Amino acid sequence: MKTVAFSLLALVGFTFLFSCKNDAKNNEETQTVVTDSIPAETAPEGMYVTAVSGLTLREFPNLQSAKLAVMPLGTKVKIVNAEGKTTMNVGGIDGAMDEVEYNDKKGFVFNGFLSKFSPPGEDASAKNYAEELKKDFPKVNYVEATGGTASKPTKTETLILPTDKWHEAFFTAQQLFAIPKEFAFPNPKGSNNETQQNGNKKKTDLTSELQISRNDNVLQKILYNYKTGGFGYTVIITKEGDGMKLEKVEVSD
Repeated sequence: MKTVAFSLLALVGFTFLFSCKNDAKNNEETQTVVTDSIPAETAPEGMYVTAVSGLTLREFPNLQSAKLAVMPLGTKVKIVNAEGKTTMNVGGIDGAMDEVEYNDKKGFVFNGFLSKFSPPGEDASAKNYAEELKKDFPKVNYVEATGGTASKPTKTETLILPTDKWHEAFFTAQQLFAIPKEFAFPNPKGSNNETQQNGNKKKTDLTSELQISRNDNVLQKILYNYKTGGFGYTVIITKEGDGMKLEKVEVSD
């Protein structure tokens, strides 16, 4: 009897130990699957200011806190702590307040006016700008083509940016393709078709207008149309796949 009881006790102990090991193994496998299925994302260390009139650095993460400085268009700032989720909307742009460092000062800025793309710079050509961007963003694509007729030649430049953000594409196109600074980023909410006129156009300008196409408060196309005597161009911004397409078409009469 003692021998049988001891054997039964040993069998129960072995079964319990084996069961615990299997449970631990299953838990480890579950944790690994969860970890692998949600890869960690890190914010870029440096971002660039896209606000035409400059971006305000604030003491605390809200738009009413004290101003510490104004960072000019194109300034590169160091990201100290990214919010990681949308908490507010400013001018039709979703974003949040990120903590950044600028001129040895730490503060908070609205990240909707920050871009991972370096600014084109004054009088930059789209081709050269695309080549510079490609060093950090291989998916950037640029194509140039000519067409039209001998009496009315055309030149088309197409730039694909690896982003799904309309405002990022608009601010890049505004600097690169001479969309007047009088035009702010169009709010996605509004009528399906809207045309904004440039109230500060020159006397020699026949047309300077921004056309916005929406569908149920979702942007579909932004088009800038410019025309003067003997020359004109359009800039068209649309989504294409996972990126944004910026196209400029010049026409000479």
